[in-house]
Amino acid sequence: MEDILINWSPQETRVAVVENGAVQELHIERTLERGLVGNVYLGKVVRVLPGMQSAFIDIGLERAAFLHVADLHTASQFGHGRSHGHDTPPTPIERLVFEGQPLTVQVIKDPIGTKGARLSSQISIAGRMLVYLPQDEHIGISQKIGSPETRESLRARMQALVGTKEQGGGGGFILRTNAEDATDEELAADIAYLRKTWHQIRDKALTTPPANLLHQDLSLVERVLRDLASERTGAIRIDSRMQYDVLRQFGETFMPAATAKLEHYRGERPIFDLCNVDAEIARALARKVELKSGGSLVFDQTEAMTTIDVNTGGFVGAKNFDETIFKTNLEAAGAIARQLRLRNLGGIIIVDFIDMTKEEHKAAVLSEFKKQLSRDRTKVTVGGFTQLGLVEMTRKRTRESLSRMLCEPCPTCEGRGQVKTARSVCYDILREILREARQFSPREFRVVAAANVVEMLLDEESAHLAGLSDFIGKPISLTAEPTNQTEHYDIVLL
Repeated sequence: MEDILINWSPQETRVAVVENGAVQELHIERTLERGLVGNVYLGKVVRVLPGMQSAFIDIGLERAAFLHVADLHTASQFGHGRSHGHDTPPTPIERLVFEGQPLTVQVIKDPIGTKGARLSSQISIAGRMLVYLPQDEHIGISQKIGSPETRESLRARMQALVGTKEQGGGGGFILRTNAEDATDEELAADIAYLRKTWHQIRDKALTTPPANLLHQDLSLVERVLRDLASERTGAIRIDSRMQYDVLRQFGETFMPAATAKLEHYRGERPIFDLCNVDAEIARALARKVELKSGGSLVFDQTEAMTTIDVNTGGFVGAKNFDETIFKTNLEAAGAIARQLRLRNLGGIIIVDFIDMTKEEHKAAVLSEFKKQLSRDRTKVTVGGFTQLGLVEMTRKRTRESLSRMLCEPCPTCEGRGQVKTARSVCYDILREILREARQFSPREFRVVAAANVVEMLLDEESAHLAGLSDFIGKPISLTAEPTNQTEHYDIVLL
């Protein structure tokens, strides 16, 4: 069983999924930086790029959003049709859209780094048990509902409930995992809610100027009931009375089963102190994670990919070295899967397990890794070991990672993770003075630098400083600036 803890404040909502006292997932939403995935906009085509088979769409954000031809619905915006698939050659985008055209679009990826939001014109609206595809007629079923009999039964029931277009029904639906045990009444209520939401979007699109929001996805507090709560959830505790009342009202309308697990937390200690969640957040922002066995994981996140290095550290508990490596890798497999969820790392991920000589050890570690990753709510694809002993995997990226959300690059090292030594900066200063002396002829050169740099110039590098002063024929004075970081200095011409 798992518990869900919700820490709410006007500026930020934080959600932790806790299992056996250990935090398994973290979700954070800031009021000023709320994610855009699921939002529907009336956009305006500002540029068509035939070479990239894509278009830039203005949806009212700082950066234009990106629509690829594969995500473009080919029928009229509010009619029924099919979106382009990746398996058939699509019609060139320049024949489908034109600059200045209004287009109803939905965000499928938040802006990340320097990239704008990714869009689709195939609209989908998520409910508790269903996802509604108003421009389609298809009924799909989650792959996690495995029984063929259950799938056929659900499909038949849905077709009866949905009805035909002529009957005032129609539209496509995908049954989510928690629809497996749903009653006809629950499914019908979800269908009615989703269709009503779509009609509101469509009506608003007819009266709203382009580059405006038509529909906003649920807040994080509401998505807890829709997306995170399941039959495995024991309790959902929230520390705000106001949000508890809002959530209970919302849940009684759409998700009564999950609402029954809702509790208002009144304890004196902050709710996240119950399971040391803040300490887990601090660990999830660290580059290095210690394992219980004495080994460690080292995470390096770049724009293109994330690499994870597994080290044995001080673990010597097994009888031989092969067993030591095997045990460390097994523990690392579970720890990595959990850290991926906590850190919300996405895109290409390369895991460098410690080299193993036995094939059965490799197979066991890979099996354990896949088993731990199977608990992830986000789509994950894992390959086997490469010739170099690496495991390549991908994890769907729809929003910023935890570190990108909570942190920013260090202004001193500019995100490099290291700074120049004081001696290196001294030599930079000496070269800079020589360069300036060849162009200008001031009375004196004054160096304003960090205290440790000035100290080194006066001590270990004093001979070089005096030699340069004699060579250029000008005095060089030094001033220590306590607020300067090691790499930061100024050379003033007096």
